[in-house]
Amino acid sequence: MKNATIILLLFIFSCGQKEPIPFQQIGKEYKTLRKVLANREKYQVQILYTQIDRDEENKIQLTNYDLGLDDQKYFYPASTIKLPVAILALEWLREQNIDGLTAESIMLTDSIRILQSAVKYDSTAHNFLPNIAHYIKKILLVSDNDAYNRLYELLGQDYINTKLLSKGLSNTIINHRLSIAMSPEENRHFNPIHFHDIAGKVLLDLPARFTENVYYNQDAPHLGGAYYSNGELIMEAMDFTYKNRFSISDFHGVIQRIVFPELFKEEQRFHISETDREFILAYMSMLPKESDYPKYEITEYYDSFSKFYKFGTSQDPIPSNFKIFNKTGQAYGHLLDGSYFTDKKNGVEFFVSAIIYVNENQTLNDNQYEYEEIGFPFYEELGNYLYDLEIKRRK
Repeated sequence: MKNATIILLLFIFSCGQKEPIPFQQIGKEYKTLRKVLANREKYQVQILYTQIDRDEENKIQLTNYDLGLDDQKYFYPASTIKLPVAILALEWLREQNIDGLTAESIMLTDSIRILQSAVKYDSTAHNFLPNIAHYIKKILLVSDNDAYNRLYELLGQDYINTKLLSKGLSNTIINHRLSIAMSPEENRHFNPIHFHDIAGKVLLDLPARFTENVYYNQDAPHLGGAYYSNGELIMEAMDFTYKNRFSISDFHGVIQRIVFPELFKEEQRFHISETDREFILAYMSMLPKESDYPKYEITEYYDSFSKFYKFGTSQDPIPSNFKIFNKTGQAYGHLLDGSYFTDKKNGVEFFVSAIIYVNENQTLNDNQYEYEEIGFPFYEELGNYLYDLEIKRRK
């Protein structure tokens, strides 16, 4: 890609065949996008883009294109793994089939190990009491780490990983809490949890649980050239063997399953009610300012706080005709966004999921990542580029 003009080559999957199809030229206005795609290995870029076409009977056809897609290449998925866990919490709840047990039932988390912590109240909830629905809201609105940890503790590794594998999501491993330094063994211990109704009636008691199964990355991935640990610089690559894994294909597939479940075989779908599916979609697309409980200040949680495509880091309001159903992730120099992007005013809808790695000095945990210089502008320009394609293409 040394030519003055960079051509973005994506690939279409049709009838089992894989054929390269060149897109239009990427204009000079997309400076960061051009720079990143000219250095794809450095930035470890993977893009999966799906066009959506509807016939006169509104029947949907998906056409997938990819750039650099490699489900075997490890990257750290950061907060994107919260999305499938949030959905699975509703699937688990439905399976319990206990009278009175709902996503709004009071969920009290206990602690029996030194590194575990308890939750007896939630100051952001309207009644100051934690529940599954409120945790999901916080995950989807602002990617709350503690909310994810509580649902991880509820479900446990066996449930999460077995369920995702059964749905055909075979390049995913979820095996640890976030923002808490725990050994792989400690992460296999799960807190006792108690569900009550508002009158105090016990609906379900879950004891402390532990899994003997060890979910890990068999390719033993190591990233970077150095990393900080407890303030000490370690001059070697960081080991991600016991870290979460979530390929772009699986990430993309989770979003497609929740948006268009009818396009998947029954066993590949999330088995939740239509009401639960609409709840997930509502909070995937909701802007933080639109939420009353939890309440978020617009100065900190502006519209594009977790909407990277097209709007980047702009603090201007996102126009009301745009609805973006997505989940983002940001950690260790990795920046991710998986979205169902819509503009009803102009008849635009498409899926896009991507990963970029911005870590010029190849040192992890030093907070010296090029998110602002490269990462966010990349997503803004990629969103604009794909949106422009969609506006112009014949559907």
